[in-house]
Amino acid sequence: MSAVTQDREQVVAAAIREISHIATLPEITVKVVELVENPKSTAQDLHKVISMDPALCSRILKVVNSSFYGLPGQIGSINRAIVMLGLNAVKNIAIAASLAKLFRGGDLTPTFSARDLWTHCNTTAAAAKIIANAMKLGLSDEAFLAGLIHDIGIMVEMQADRNKLIEVLRRVGADSKGVPATDFMEAELAIFGATHEDFGAALCEKWKFPKSFTMVTGFHHKPMQLPAENRTLTAIIYVADRLAADIGAGFRQDLMSTEVSAEVLETLKISTERLNELRQQVAAQAKDAANILL
Repeated sequence: MSAVTQDREQVVAAAIREISHIATLPEITVKVVELVENPKSTAQDLHKVISMDPALCSRILKVVNSSFYGLPGQIGSINRAIVMLGLNAVKNIAIAASLAKLFRGGDLTPTFSARDLWTHCNTTAAAAKIIANAMKLGLSDEAFLAGLIHDIGIMVEMQADRNKLIEVLRRVGADSKGVPATDFMEAELAIFGATHEDFGAALCEKWKFPKSFTMVTGFHHKPMQLPAENRTLTAIIYVADRLAADIGAGFRQDLMSTEVSAEVLETLKISTERLNELRQQVAAQAKDAANILL
């Protein structure tokens, strides 16, 4: 291991230790994750745990009843939500609803706030679900949550040392549409000694999220660096991230360009025409998506 790699790992480990008392998943969410990861769990087990938290129940029902899911009629109970959507989808919504609490805080700079980042993450999640549905891979629920957490490393930076993040944002700069003047990850490396991909992957490991989410947070800017068999979900988030930024939904300072790599499109078997159709779908749903978990 090189000295640079070792230093980078130490920086990340120190940041995760620093925020461990702040950025913890609520106990009930941890239970939900454990339940759904256990193949012996039933819908009744999940219902029992979620029902202990009325606020979480109401947030889940709000999401389930949003136009984004397009279910027939109003769903009035968690049991019914589980039946209609399945354990995995309800688990992801429960995690998403819990994560919303971490993305709170006022404006950090004139061009950045935690709420802007959350808006971008919600829109990326919606875009990821749309792309996954179009690909018919059975990945849409996983893609939704992956899109939601892809930039969680920026929240690690904000919680660990907000002054350094302010310096990154100052160095990056942005025009009125949020387009950066300087590469965000280069600025992160210079100021933090690591990037939001590094911090995000480490936080997913600490939270014991599935390995696929560690890959998404750690490689969403460079999915082609992953082994071919592990690329699909991260490549979906790479595209969704750019579609969300393209329509001006919240934070986008980590993207110098929203152009989608031809290599990534080839990996996902998405043509340029299909990409444009997906872009229009995301734009049409953007407003609902941005508010889905506020």
